[in-house]
This record gives sequence, C-alpha cells and structure tokens, in this order.
Amino acid sequence: MINTGRKSLTRVVSPVAVLALTLLFALSAHAAAPGITGPTFNLTAQPASISQPDGQTIYSWGYGCNGAPTGFAPRPKGADLANANCPTMQIPGPTLIVTEGQTVVVNLTNNLPTSAGNTSILFPGFQVTPSGGVAGLMTQEAVPGGTVTYTFTASTPGTRAYYSGTQGDLQVEMGLYGAVIVLPASVPSVCNGGLSAANLAVEAIHGESDFRLSASAYDHPKTCYDREYLFQFSEMDPRIHSQALAQVTALAGCVAGAPGCSLSVATEPYHPAYFLINGRSMPDDMDPNYALEYPHQPYNGNPHMHPGEQVLLRVVGQGRWQHPFHEHANHVRILGRDGNLILSQTNPAANLAGPLLFTTTTTPGLAMDGIFYWTAKGLNWDAYGHNPTSASANAKLPCVPDANGYNTGAAAYGAINYYEWCQDHNKPLQVAPFGDVASGGPVTLPDSNILTNGAWYGGSPYLGKDATTRAVGTSGTTPPAGTVANPPSAEAGFAFMWHSHNEREITTNNAFPGGMMMMMLVDSREFVIDESN
Repeated sequence: MINTGRKSLTRVVSPVAVLALTLLFALSAHAAAPGITGPTFNLTAQPASISQPDGQTIYSWGYGCNGAPTGFAPRPKGADLANANCPTMQIPGPTLIVTEGQTVVVNLTNNLPTSAGNTSILFPGFQVTPSGGVAGLMTQEAVPGGTVTYTFTASTPGTRAYYSGTQGDLQVEMGLYGAVIVLPASVPSVCNGGLSAANLAVEAIHGESDFRLSASAYDHPKTCYDREYLFQFSEMDPRIHSQALAQVTALAGCVAGAPGCSLSVATEPYHPAYFLINGRSMPDDMDPNYALEYPHQPYNGNPHMHPGEQVLLRVVGQGRWQHPFHEHANHVRILGRDGNLILSQTNPAANLAGPLLFTTTTTPGLAMDGIFYWTAKGLNWDAYGHNPTSASANAKLPCVPDANGYNTGAAAYGAINYYEWCQDHNKPLQVAPFGDVASGGPVTLPDSNILTNGAWYGGSPYLGKDATTRAVGTSGTTPPAGTVANPPSAEAGFAFMWHSHNEREITTNNAFPGGMMMMMLVDSREFVIDESN
C-alpha cells in the first residue's frame, strides 16, 4: 500500500500490479499549471534557501517577482488559486503566461550577492531585443543592483524554457530558470465542442471548475485538451551550493568589480544528490501549490484526471542532465517541441505527426507539449466493478457504447462510469478465488488473510465510489478495503507511479523513495478534482 499522507510511502508493489489494480486511495487534487500573467513582468534574481525531504536546506538562487505581478493564472470563476503568490525568489522561477502576438517585456533586477557578478535571462525561440545593462557573452546582463530589459513578441503558442545566460554552469545549477507558456490567440472552434465540451459538461455536473489556461495548446484543431500540468525537471549538486554559500559569506561587503570580488566555484566533477520536479522532490511534490511550508518552491507535481480526459503535459528539461521520465498507464503523444508544432507533411492542416513516447526524456533546455489519457480500455476486466447482484445502484449502471465503444451518451453524464470501455462491462476480475491466471484470470488477487498481501494491500482494485462493497459476489473476490486509507464507502481511484527511469533519480540524497517521482491519480467521475490549490 502507498499511503498518500504527508511523507508516508511504506511499500511499493510490482510494476505489473501498479498497472493493473493496486495503489488505490483517496486524495484531493492539488495541481494545475499556475503562473503569473503579463505581458509585462518585473523580475528579480536573488538568493534564498529551499527545503528537501531529507530535512536539508539548500542555499540557492532563483528568479522571483519584483513587486506584485499583473495577475495570476489560472483564475477559474474569477478567483485566484488559494494562497497564490509570487515571492521575490522561487525555484523554478515564475511561470510567465502570455498570449500569442503579445509584446512581452521582462525587467530583470540583479539582487544576487555582489560577488556573484552579473546575471541575465535567455528566452530561446524568441527574437529578443535587450536594453540597459552591460554586454555579456550571450545577451545584455544586469550588474549587481542593476536592471536589464528584454522585449520580444510571443510569436507562436507552446511551452518554452527561460534561464540565465550568464555563467550558466553555476547560475542555472543554483536555480535561475523557469518556463514561458504562450497561449494560442485563436482557439480552434472544435475545441469548444466535441470531446472537450462533453468532458466539461460532465465535470460541471459534479461541481468541478475549469482550470485550463486555454482550450487548446496550439492553433490547431488536434491540440484540444481538458486538463493540464507543467513539469520542470532539474537536479542539484549540494556541494556546488555549499561552496557558493561559503564564498558569498567570505566576500560579503566586497565592491563589485574590485579584485577578488568574484566567485570561483568548481562545477565539475558534477554529483547531483537532489532530483527535482518543479523545484520539489517526492513526496513534497504532491503537496499543494503555494503550500506555506515551501515559501520558495510554490509549484507542485500531482496530476489527477478522469477516464477519457485529454491531459496536456507541458514538460521542460531545466538541468544539466537528461532525465528519462516515464508516465505509467499510457504513452504520451507529443504535439510539439519548443513551440514548434509537429505537423504531417501530407495534410498539415488536419493531422499531427508527433511521436508516441514511452518516456518523455527531458533534454536540457528542451520543452515539449504532449497529450496523455487513460480509459481502462484493454484491461479485459470491469474496472468499475459492476455486479448485477449487488445492492448498490452503482453496481448496476448500464454501459451503452458510442461509435468508439465508450459509455459517453447524455444519460451517462451523471454516472461514475462515464467513459467506461463497454466491451469490459460486467467482466469479473477473478473468477476463481485464490486461483491463477489460467484458471480464471485475467488477474490473480492476493489472499487478504496473508499478512504481506492483506494488511499492505491497497484495497479495492475497482474505480469509483463504494468500489469494494458493490463489487463483491460474481464480479470477483476482492480483499476487504477496511483500512483507514481505503474504507469501503470511500472514493477509490487508480494510482500510477510517474517516475524517472534512472533509478538514482528516484532517491533523495540516496534515500528511496524520493527525487523525480509522483503519483498520477485516475478518479471516477463523481470524485471532484479540486485544483484550487
């Protein structure tokens, strides 16, 4: 069982079990793609310390807001996300949200320690006009205490990285990076109808709000989506940060440009011990956005979704290494990279040509947008635990297939099995108690009387409210869900581990679990996914 309470992860089961039927628990969602809106942004670069799950605080540098931002996003029903703020230093830096065609102005003030020297920001993929500051190797730079301005047109939609263009081996490592999201100026009309409209109608029936930044990722009818998340991957070598702090402390009060008033931090050999998603490590990344315990790490990584929803993943590599991140339960269909939509050569107006990825490998500086979804299609057993002999009305819900085989008719909008794959409706999970696959699978459930399977088993393998109680009898023999994490009457969703396929990167300072790991939760429709924080 994996208990999603604060910093509690007691036992990890096999990948096959994760995929099929385990790790079931209830948790309110805390994720979206939060950021600040422009098109003018007043930023500062300055130091602070961030926290890690092993109890360490790491001296770092980061971008933040130099005064109150123009606004925050998303703003469902006209209200900011709970506790939304933009501190003067955060890792990653504020997500800059603009609209295609806008003229974007970024004013950067250098409030780093004097000995850190100049700093700057690069905006790859945009034609940038810098002003002020002094000439640097790659762009105009802000001297200690000074300001530099960058102006560019948000030319095309999509997700991109921004990061320091000054002594990048040190300044990016210290935390000077962030993301730019450009929203399409013209959303294709189909994205306000069809699948998206149906999913939004179902969400509204159950009281959910729309937390999307837009209805489409690009100016293309094949880029509609229902939900979105931004993940920025990076790593930290604490030795570099400790050296920087020691030298900054020793040089406190020195005069900019004076002999000896500069850092000389060795950035090689490189041995990162912390692996971050949006500036946090597992399990901290599953706490809410803007959680008060992380004043300089406001963004989380905790994706939730309902079956059939098209989920836009905005993925950015912000560190020095590649990170092979694997999204369990399905592949990710890539839409575009660095704001460049990948189109079919034969019919670009109608078709995309992005690859289907098993891992979204995050190359340093590369951003990509992709679509993920999950429907339970192909499991060959009823994920909703229907049982006509059960007393529960939810166990008798019908499944009327649409043209694609899913339960999406208007009559299904209020049901927990909206978007059920009807071919598997009423199929038992296990025919023979304590049997094997050959005798009546397709899944062999653990014996709840065996301690290692019973007490540690996550509960019902079914999706939806009262999942265990309505599925007993002919639908299978599930272990009783009587734990605190999974009482029989509580919501039961599927949890899939999303994690780096580099084993060291799912540790925090060599302790497992940690690092680049999170749980993606698939909840049935009656469970309200609250992304307000």
